[in-house]
Amino acid sequence: MRKYEVMFILKSNLEEEKRNAVIEKFKGIIEADGEIEKVDLWGNRKLAYEINKINDGYYVVINFKASIDVPKELDRNFRISDDVMRHLIVNLEEK
Repeated sequence: MRKYEVMFILKSNLEEEKRNAVIEKFKGIIEADGEIEKVDLWGNRKLAYEINKINDGYYVVINFKASIDVPKELDRNFRISDDVMRHLIVNLEEK
């Protein structure tokens, strides 16, 4: 199992219930074949640049351990989700 970190930005105009459901969906994908170490909810922040005429978003960072297939499945789901504006999955190399 490898260590990963994923950061994604949700649309800031989502209702709290919908936002929590989206976060739980992605946590479920990770937990299906891995384990979550830490979930960090940064909340609403101003974006560095405007994306589709939107200036702010809800930031979420998750650290997890998983097999190589989990980041591929996460990436696929991030791309088809209308609620996710941007995402980044990083493999944390141990030194």
